Amino acid sequence: MEPTQPKLNNLSSACLEISMPMEYHKVVRPPPRSTLEKLKNRFKETFFPDDPLRQFKGQSLKRKWILGAQYLFPVLQWGPNYSLNLFKSDIVSGLTIASLAIPQGISYAKLASLPPIIGLYSSFVPPLVYSLLGSSRDLAVGPVSIASLLLGSMLRQEVSPTKEPLLYVQLAFTSTLFAGLVQASLGILRLGFIIDFLSKATLIGFMAGAAIIVSLQQLKSLLGIIHFTKQTGVVPVLSSIFHTTNEWSWQTIVMGFCFLLLLLGARHVSLKKPKLFWVSAGAPLASVILSTLLVFAFKAQNHGISIIGKLQEGLNPPSWNMLTFHGSHLGLVMKTGLITGIISLTEGIAVGRTFAALRNYQVDGNKEMIAMGLMNMVGSCTSCYITTGAFSRSAVNYNAGAKTAVSNIVMAVTVMVTLLFLMPLFHYTPNVVLGAIIITAVIGLIDIPAAFLIWKIDKFDFLVLICAFLGVIFISVQEGLSIAVGMSVFKVLLQITRPRTVMLGNIPGTDIYRNLHHYKEARRVPGLLILSIEAPINFANSTYLNERISRWIEEYEAEDQGDEKHSDLQFVILDLTAVSAIDTSGVSLIKDLKKAMMKRGLELVLVNPVGEVMEKLQRGNQAQDIMPEDYLYLTVGEAVASLSSMIKGKALIHV
Repeated sequence: MEPTQPKLNNLSSACLEISMPMEYHKVVRPPPRSTLEKLKNRFKETFFPDDPLRQFKGQSLKRKWILGAQYLFPVLQWGPNYSLNLFKSDIVSGLTIASLAIPQGISYAKLASLPPIIGLYSSFVPPLVYSLLGSSRDLAVGPVSIASLLLGSMLRQEVSPTKEPLLYVQLAFTSTLFAGLVQASLGILRLGFIIDFLSKATLIGFMAGAAIIVSLQQLKSLLGIIHFTKQTGVVPVLSSIFHTTNEWSWQTIVMGFCFLLLLLGARHVSLKKPKLFWVSAGAPLASVILSTLLVFAFKAQNHGISIIGKLQEGLNPPSWNMLTFHGSHLGLVMKTGLITGIISLTEGIAVGRTFAALRNYQVDGNKEMIAMGLMNMVGSCTSCYITTGAFSRSAVNYNAGAKTAVSNIVMAVTVMVTLLFLMPLFHYTPNVVLGAIIITAVIGLIDIPAAFLIWKIDKFDFLVLICAFLGVIFISVQEGLSIAVGMSVFKVLLQITRPRTVMLGNIPGTDIYRNLHHYKEARRVPGLLILSIEAPINFANSTYLNERISRWIEEYEAEDQGDEKHSDLQFVILDLTAVSAIDTSGVSLIKDLKKAMMKRGLELVLVNPVGEVMEKLQRGNQAQDIMPEDYLYLTVGEAVASLSSMIKGKALIHV
């Protein structure tokens, strides 16, 4: 008797399961909200996803004023707790990045076709402003290669820096003001999501192309060429190089490549052993000092090696009187400010977030935009051109142990001392060494491992990367960037207008339903076509979805007729779980599908319309022609169980 007892228990439990009716759950309508409440919630989620005012809730008026001041000026948060130990770390890192900022400032100004002194001015005032307003502890502010190249290449299209130097400088300052206005406006209006249109693939391709263009531009200095093309494309640059071989200077070439090897060697040492970061950080200043001494000792300026010449001493003179807002160049400075502002903003925020992640703290993107915008607006009035957070200097700052933004203040004070007392020492600095410094700095922008990873993950993103790269080196910097952004936007539009729809099947022994083409063990349910739409439904994709769902039905029926093992199709189930939004065109699509299926003798069943989708469908369901309660389910499993029993019931009646 004992062996048969488990069998009886199993039999009774099976009978119990069969006899027990399955419990079905209703799809509940979202709680009612007024139109004003909906608009308020949508506005908040769009522009204030981080809810910056949450810290003010439940606080006294005095505390709210303090929190407001700390929000506007982050220095008030960490300033009261600043200590001597923190200052020891910041002064070391500040002096270290100053040793890099001084030669880079001079070099990048020449890259932008500006007087070298403006590069040093731009490493003095903007870091001071950022240290008060910025939220990053590691970002080192100053001129950068990409923004310098963009500024110079765009302004040189209409104004010659050699024939009209004063006008060129005026346009550079005015472009910087417009760049600051764009950056600050994006932060104040909470429009930072605009810079997200510059995808990672776009930036990697753009940076790599710009690095090659910058490097080729420096061949003018490394070869000692006097007459050089103003264009940035690789073809005109190489053509200019090989058509001026009579201007090549062997003395310049020897000095340039010797110092280039020295700088690249120092960079290689720091990459291999991060603890020796100071080798790479100090190499540019050491190269400037050594090359200056060599030129002075051997009178190399008389033997074909060009030098910087006399530099103006003193702190930044005011330049608000040089800003120009009229004339035929207004469109140029506005376009230059917009493009350079967005590019430098993207670079600065990306760098800040990178190092914040390493130290496990948050960087407020909107506050960073405001800080960078204000520092460029102030900079444009104090003889500075566009600045942002530089990756190379920020990496040195991080590795040197910076604790707060005081490292920027230390760097600015060091630059101030240089401007006041040390400018005559740069008189004999050779231009060829500045070119070598630029090449060494930008070569790190070519990120081959990241490009290879993008190729493995997404071929379309890699195509965007290649288009940005080729566009920059063969057409121009701004056109290459525009092509890549255009392709990225096209990809987004393609995903919106052609959303994924998949056929679901049941994984045997479970109530789980998955993509039939993904899960090989999944099986179709007789008499049911289960489809999942994996995107919002709107005017841009409603026609496509109508055609695609109709084709699913036709394909299913064609297979059904050729296989007698399957029942005839009776129900089409649409799983709307992944449909986060719907508009009037989407509601019309559901109505049209319902009518088309009724003509075919089919019923449309909806599963789990969520939130806004449920609400809009119910509003459009006045005649009960979209969502009859009998054909609305919470899960695919419940829908299949209910509809399958209905199909079996009909079959029994016919029998």
